[in-house]
Amino acid sequence: MLDAIRSVPPALAYAIIALLVFGEAALFVGFVLPGETAVLLGGFLANQGHLDIVTLIVLVVVSAIVGDTVGYEVGKHLGPRVLQIGPLRKHQSRIHDAQEMLRRRGGPAVFVARWTAFFRAVMPGIAGLSQMRYRTFLLWNAAGGIAWGVTFSLVGYFAGASYEKVASTIGKGTAVVVALLVIAGIVVWRVRRKRRERTDEDGYATARDTRGGGAGLSE
Repeated sequence: MLDAIRSVPPALAYAIIALLVFGEAALFVGFVLPGETAVLLGGFLANQGHLDIVTLIVLVVVSAIVGDTVGYEVGKHLGPRVLQIGPLRKHQSRIHDAQEMLRRRGGPAVFVARWTAFFRAVMPGIAGLSQMRYRTFLLWNAAGGIAWGVTFSLVGYFAGASYEKVASTIGKGTAVVVALLVIAGIVVWRVRRKRRERTDEDGYATARDTRGGGAGLSE
């Protein structure tokens, strides 16, 4: 993907990145191809001089906010039917988690969801489905879009600087290995965190069922 974006003119590269970021929530494809991947690659290419980092940040932020707004409108007008769209049927438990997070936290849930690929893809639609006030949604959507867009663009940018430094010092082959190890470490950390969360949820559910059962016996 990096080679593909790097091989096209900058204008087309910007368009590809913007489309991927926009499509996450607007088209509900974020859990298939997270937009943050494209943003990280864009930041990397900006460090290489192929793209402009300021232009990239503005484009990413606008695409994120507009894409989530479209997702919100889709959820608002389609209602519960939006949850039955294609691949979403396979993720009903995770959709329930997103609905529960929105119910507990309200507007801040839109901001928090921005940082997780699946929630980022479905939360705008769920917010629209839940009839959240658009002003509230827009406030937290804009805050999340700005923070997320700036963060991941700069992470990609500085990762490119680190890559070049390692490559010039000990060779590109070693730099690639280091990059892969870092990515693997992040993946392992996120998988373990997700497992801990699920374990905690299962433990809470078991405890709740046990209390409920005890109450029934006492009656």
